[in-house]
Amino acid sequence: MASAASRSSRNPAAAAPAGAGGAPASTQPAVDVTAITTRDDFLLELGQALAGQASIRPVDSVAAALESLGSPARRGQVLVIDALQVNEVRPAVDAVQGRAPHAVILVFAPETLERQMAAAVKGSKVFAVLPASPVDARKTHAVFANVIGEAAARRKPSAAAAAPVQAAEAEFELESTRSAAALKVPGMSGGRNRTLMIAAALVAVAALAAGAWYFTRGNGVAPAPAPAAPLHEAPAAAPAQAPEAALPAAPSADLSIVHGKVDELNEKARLAMRERRYTEPAGDNALLYYRSAVAADAANGEARDGLQRVAGVLAGRFDESLNAGHLDEAAQNFANFKAAVPEDPRVAELGARLANAQISKAVAELNLDRAAALLKQAQQSGVLTAEQLAKWKSDLARRQDDAKVQRLAGLVEDRMHDGKLVDPADDSARYYLRQLLSSYPSSPSTARAQHDLVSAYLRKAHEAGIARNAAESDRWLNEARAVGASAAEISAFQHDLAGAQARAARAEGDRLAQLARERLRDGRLTDPAQDSAVYYLTQLQSADPDNASLATVSRDLAKLLLDRARAAVQSGKNADQDLAQARRFGADARDLQAVQQLGSGKSGANVDPATLAASLKPVKSVAPEYPQSALAKGVSGSVLLSFTVDAKGNTSDLQVLQSSPPGVFDHAAMSAVKRWKYAPVIVNGAAVEVPTKTLVRFELPKK
Repeated sequence: MASAASRSSRNPAAAAPAGAGGAPASTQPAVDVTAITTRDDFLLELGQALAGQASIRPVDSVAAALESLGSPARRGQVLVIDALQVNEVRPAVDAVQGRAPHAVILVFAPETLERQMAAAVKGSKVFAVLPASPVDARKTHAVFANVIGEAAARRKPSAAAAAPVQAAEAEFELESTRSAAALKVPGMSGGRNRTLMIAAALVAVAALAAGAWYFTRGNGVAPAPAPAAPLHEAPAAAPAQAPEAALPAAPSADLSIVHGKVDELNEKARLAMRERRYTEPAGDNALLYYRSAVAADAANGEARDGLQRVAGVLAGRFDESLNAGHLDEAAQNFANFKAAVPEDPRVAELGARLANAQISKAVAELNLDRAAALLKQAQQSGVLTAEQLAKWKSDLARRQDDAKVQRLAGLVEDRMHDGKLVDPADDSARYYLRQLLSSYPSSPSTARAQHDLVSAYLRKAHEAGIARNAAESDRWLNEARAVGASAAEISAFQHDLAGAQARAARAEGDRLAQLARERLRDGRLTDPAQDSAVYYLTQLQSADPDNASLATVSRDLAKLLLDRARAAVQSGKNADQDLAQARRFGADARDLQAVQQLGSGKSGANVDPATLAASLKPVKSVAPEYPQSALAKGVSGSVLLSFTVDAKGNTSDLQVLQSSPPGVFDHAAMSAVKRWKYAPVIVNGAAVEVPTKTLVRFELPKK
């Protein structure tokens, strides 16, 4: 909200006794100043610089400033913007120009930011950018002398006091002076009075020019361009909503005009044309002079023809810059072209070409946000046809979808690389793949990401399977199924895993067999418990029972164990443990019996094992069950078993010596023989163990 002007410290202008040059303060302020600031030090310095030339009303926002500037006033209105108090100066300036075009705007910025601020407000109607923190009193006082005249010229007289104004005069307001209508006073309608009126106008222009020279040349600070009346003033409007994507300000043409005689303006324009100063430098070019001549005399043929010639040059420049890809340069040429011939039918064509080129460049650079903003801008301005808009919208939507797909696919890849396959739940490869499958199921990128993640899950399952961790392997296999692994992929995985497990088992078996051989060579048959031949052969039997080396190494171990047991018996030591281990690893039952009898001290020790075996009398014999798979295939065969009949007549230590076909009938034969029972064999009045062999046949029933 605006605060009322007062004589307190918040209104330093009223308290200042004199200006920068020591002149006495005026008793009546020439203009009203609204200052957007809350800094008392700034207000004090500003009041001292103005030296009573104005009353200052401090406000704390742009909205409050607009309220103040919109109130009825008898004096001209000036808005001071403290750049340290307004975050976005250019939007504030645009808002004030749209709703209070009669106000003269001054921007005060720290000295280090003056040039940056001047660039930010370039193209607006900011009168000047002045230094602040501290305020340069001398410069501010000099510039403000011209601001007073500009503010008075812009002030609209009341309906009762204003003289009738011709439409043509009202349309073109003179730069830096009051309008012709404002200078007219009843009773002063010709002769000497008209001469005085013109002289007064020229004096005002000269004073403003002198002030501008002092500000720009004498002090080395480049102010923003002075406000000027455009040829076609747009109606005031509320500030536009911020676009969805920020776009830099589009290049704009200099729409200012200069006042002078039409012939003189045309002469200056002709000279500028000869010197190829079509649009540059600012303030001294053919476009400015021809536009000013047309503003003064809309029917002037030479000026209008001149604008057509300038437009022709600009159209050529537009083509060159557009073809070269210099789009900013093309946009500036287009803006100048429109300023020269706004009604030319080529405006629509050039505008469409520029818009298409800008959008195409943004799309090619994958700056889709900018492309969308440019497309919206083109739609609002109407430079593109409905067909062109539809084409761009479709293409942009497709590219935006592609960008989203690539982003999600990239996230899947990144999370896989980081090992985040399933965790965390909302930032894992699985999480982003599900988004892809939900939103873009038919995209090739989705298919690739899905294939890659399925492969990653199957690799995890494979590693767990090789490590014999079935639960972990199943877990990863289920994850693969959940993200779309096909039945063929699962089947191939299982086949590959089985082969890999077999190869791994063989490799492990070969390693264990080699370790067992090394321990046999070193004589470490049973000790140490975790690094002996018995230890490694036990692991080999579990890991790879079909290993080709198992039988040979087992036989070698059994022989060495028997030898050690025989030596122990002969020296009167207990050899039961070695005999048990020898039996476990396939020692011949007769050899075991011989060692046992060697230490028994009985006459039966010299009995031939074959004779003992021949004396066996079966008490119970169980026929083997014919395997259904072999029966269904019509396969017959046999199994040769060795076993021991203990002192109680039970069978033990069963070993397959030979089978045909290998492995088909082994289990059935051993299961039957385990249940056989014999009458104990008595030697010298004591029951003894008897090693023996038997051949179990499997023959197909006759039809």
